[in-house]
Amino acid sequence: QVQLVESGGGLVQDGGSLRLSCTASGRSFSRYTVAWFRQAPGKEREIVARLNWDDSTYYTDSVKGRFTISRDNAEITVYLQMNSLKPEDTAVYYCATAGRPWWIPQDDNYLHWGQGTQVTVSS
Repeated sequence: QVQLVESGGGLVQDGGSLRLSCTASGRSFSRYTVAWFRQAPGKEREIVARLNWDDSTYYTDSVKGRFTISRDNAEITVYLQMNSLKPEDTAVYYCATAGRPWWIPQDDNYLHWGQGTQVTVSS
């Protein structure tokens, strides 16, 4: 049973930084694509960043140059470093991972999800 647990959310001022963590149990992230999504009140869930199984990355345009996705050497924790945060980054952030290796899922086809962590950026 794969479980993902996010941590690191909180309240930060405009321009501040946070680092989110997503720790896996049941298996590692090795060979599996993992992504960070977010959902703001009244809005649809959107992908923020993705670390593909081949170590390539994807960022949505609104976070390019500000957010960085990475993985620890043990490949059980994935991070989202968020710098220069803006009020519009306020959302619940979720990590998700693919259900099979060597595959990049469509955004609505991730099998395993964490419970989410709240990020609030005050102006």
